[in-house]
Amino acid sequence: MQESHYDLIVIGAGSGGIAVARRAAAYGARCLVIEEGRLGGTCVNRGCVPKKMLWYAAGLAEALVDAPDYGFSVETKGFDWASMQHAREAYIERLNGIYATMLDDSNVQLMTGQARFVAEKKITVDDQLVSAEHIVIACGGRPSRADIPGAALGMTSDDFFALQQQPQRVAIVGAGYIAVELAGLLQALGSEVSLFLRREHFLGRFDATIREALMLAMQEAGINIFSSTRLTEIRRDDAGCLCLESDRGLRLEGFDALIWAIGRDHNSDRLALECCRLNVAEDGHIPVDSLNNTAVEGIYAIGDVCGQPALTPVAIAAGRRLADRLFGGMTVEAIDHDNIATVIFSHPPVASIGLSEEEARARHGAAVHIYQSQFNPLYHALTTRKVPTTVKLITLGANERVVGCHVIGAGADEMLQGFAVAMRLGACKADFDATIAIHPTAAEELVTLR
Repeated sequence: MQESHYDLIVIGAGSGGIAVARRAAAYGARCLVIEEGRLGGTCVNRGCVPKKMLWYAAGLAEALVDAPDYGFSVETKGFDWASMQHAREAYIERLNGIYATMLDDSNVQLMTGQARFVAEKKITVDDQLVSAEHIVIACGGRPSRADIPGAALGMTSDDFFALQQQPQRVAIVGAGYIAVELAGLLQALGSEVSLFLRREHFLGRFDATIREALMLAMQEAGINIFSSTRLTEIRRDDAGCLCLESDRGLRLEGFDALIWAIGRDHNSDRLALECCRLNVAEDGHIPVDSLNNTAVEGIYAIGDVCGQPALTPVAIAAGRRLADRLFGGMTVEAIDHDNIATVIFSHPPVASIGLSEEEARARHGAAVHIYQSQFNPLYHALTTRKVPTTVKLITLGANERVVGCHVIGAGADEMLQGFAVAMRLGACKADFDATIAIHPTAAEELVTLR
């Protein structure tokens, strides 16, 4: 088998993988990217991008409900799921093409197939053998299913984004981002949604005030939330509907779809890592240090597969810094994972950065001071439908340095980026107070809290 040698091989053409390859190629490195699926990874094909488009559609559905309160005479004739899916897929295909062009323009070679290690610096892709001094593993993950009888009757988020028809009565199992996002958008688009949580609450790592506000908003919107409920079996009845059994003796029938949103498995198990003497953690992620080095010299991991925050910008930043260090001769700093802003595109959206109140009090006790407010934004002054906004600041010490900022409500997804910059610069409550508010906005509440 003939061998081709490169300066850098990247396994996975998601956002992080493409970022590290293009940056390395800009320094003159000979780079190869290996990908078995579509370019762009989970975010582009089965995650952030298609989800956000459906989120926008759901937002339009909510606006149509509110339109008569603003004087519009609106007649709605339903939502054409298939038309939306076709337009969305066409857009994603264009993105796939753009990524291919970007790699080509950057002089990065693309190879299609499943990568497997045969030695520390050697990989096979089908019948081809390639090697490199530096190898970056950026293969991401895949959605999990529960290990119960009938689990295969449910779909994953990957399957959801391929649906050609909207499910009318759907069960969603999970308590993280994906579960609450899909529940919100499906309900807004007209589906009857039931959300099953193994524990009492969803979004367990988020501030309790924000989490509870979202749960209340979802219930008031009509979503059925079954807390502390673990499904034990799924069956299909004679009419083709799904029947769900739980450990509480609860039996629910008549669902036309079930979506598993219980987490993701790391794709490290597909790479034959034993051939390069690289061990994985119990959950399958590849351990790395703060600069994304694995335990094997010359092999690195970035993105979801290495257990760092599963966010596209984190993978991109890690990839670019890695290339700067390996091929640009730069001394780079580790990414600060403590202050990464994140958004849940729920209905209403949630935005969060820094410590929750629970985390802050556990670490700093009485040095913590909380400021918060709940209000109906001006948009809802005229609407029958009311969705409150809640804003919350967590401050620390005599200077009241802001160590947490949390928002739920319309516009939360767009307003937090600027506040994240302020927090990275060490802003204190007095800095927020001294900032002239933009009126009338929901964001002004964060600089007028008392």
